[in-house]
Amino acid sequence: MDLVTVTLSGGRRVRVLTVLDRYTREGVAVRAGHRFPAELAAAVLDEAVGERGKPAAVRVGGGPEFAGRTLDLWAYRWGVALDFSRPGKPTDGAFSESFNGRLREECLNTHRFLCLDDVPQATTSWRENYNRKRPQSALGHRTPEEFVAQQVGEMKTNPTDPSA
Repeated sequence: MDLVTVTLSGGRRVRVLTVLDRYTREGVAVRAGHRFPAELAAAVLDEAVGERGKPAAVRVGGGPEFAGRTLDLWAYRWGVALDFSRPGKPTDGAFSESFNGRLREECLNTHRFLCLDDVPQATTSWRENYNRKRPQSALGHRTPEEFVAQQVGEMKTNPTDPSA
């Protein structure tokens, strides 16, 4: 989970929260707001847990939005570890940095956003394309969506629980 900043055509800044799954390489959520307090980040994570189940850990950037009681309480409630990137160590979040760079280069820098309401449509469309149409070498040249489908299929045919 990390934040990216984009500037609207009038000069006002917008924060874009990105939530990624490092295993499947999926963009789980991309949300925009003028401010992105921890309460909003926790709400996005709640939605993701509702849709996908709870992760073992969430790697987060070191920004003040993520450091504090709100995200700590969210992590405690769900039993999820918060793994903070070390300051000045971009390799701690290499996948996140790569994803955010692509988002910026292919979406945020190619659109002229007049207002905050313009951002979600462009970022949602980009995220869906990223998940459904872009093969990833780390996934055997499959899209994240194809990779997830294969993993689910394998889990159904080869359950790890002998009683299943």
